Amino acid sequence: MLDKIEEIKTAALEQLGGIDNARDLEAWRVQYLGKKSQLTQILRSLANLSIEERKAAGAAANRVKKELESGASQKNQALREAELTSSTTGESIDISLPGRSLPVGHRHPITRAIDEICDIFISMGFQVIQGPDVEWDYYNFEALNIPAEHPSRDDMSTYWLDSEPDDKRGRMLLRTHGTAVSARIIETMKPPIRAIEPSRVYRYEATDATHLNIYHNMDGLAVDRGITMGDLKGVLYEFVHRYFGPRRNIRFRTGFFPFVEPGAELDIECIVCKGSGCRACGNVGWIELLGCGMTHPDVLRRGGIDPEEYTSFAFGMGLERLPMQRYGVEDMRLFYNNDLRFLKQF
Repeated sequence: MLDKIEEIKTAALEQLGGIDNARDLEAWRVQYLGKKSQLTQILRSLANLSIEERKAAGAAANRVKKELESGASQKNQALREAELTSSTTGESIDISLPGRSLPVGHRHPITRAIDEICDIFISMGFQVIQGPDVEWDYYNFEALNIPAEHPSRDDMSTYWLDSEPDDKRGRMLLRTHGTAVSARIIETMKPPIRAIEPSRVYRYEATDATHLNIYHNMDGLAVDRGITMGDLKGVLYEFVHRYFGPRRNIRFRTGFFPFVEPGAELDIECIVCKGSGCRACGNVGWIELLGCGMTHPDVLRRGGIDPEEYTSFAFGMGLERLPMQRYGVEDMRLFYNNDLRFLKQF
């Protein structure tokens, strides 16, 4: 038995010395150290020997097994080093060179727009306040002078939730505009108030180059003594010039929104066509940026604020339109198509 073990050792080491690749090394390991190898069969047959023979043969077999395992490990290390230091053409490889860097992402252009707009208004004394995406009918409509029979609800088809209605607040829905946050602020905060309100909003409508069924609003609210329409225009002009640059043409025109009186709309010159008319601006040369006005007295009164003592202005804008007009993007859907060729530009 001992002679057989030595023969296996001699043959294995002789064959191991001539191996020069990983495939042959693995085949050698299976032949001499695998489950069906001669050495393994000897170890399994020790129970059939006498105690003295078992001790001698077992010790010799285990010693040879460890020697072969050690030799295989050294050969594997040598093959790895040879592979690193030379290629098939004989050229050396500098293993100290840095590896290939992984691609690093950055903030989405809409996220960057939200942060930048909030920073502009924070510098003017506003604080950032957010509200729930799932809203009550009361805050989304009733508290903003939009009762169930109001025609403006026709333009705000939304997603209603299958929930138990509340006696005061009605049914639940996915909010259709960020002004719902303003309704909550008026009810829960005391003047003076200066708030900017980023929000995700939902509309049950078809999508096109300038409309999505899920997008973002940026609403603002100021409540204090002596606030006028001039304050509103001053704040909005300052914002537009800081976000788009001082040379961007702006115009105010009258507009209707149930929760403000008087109401106005702010337009900026289309950056895509420079005012000549294109698909992005509906061939009029101007893009409606936001709606605004003096907060309606009934809205203040519902929130517990006396409109005889305090006045207020409010505004709301579709946020995606701002980076579109800043960078000349013609289709709003590009922001959400997850095309890295587009997103890497920002």
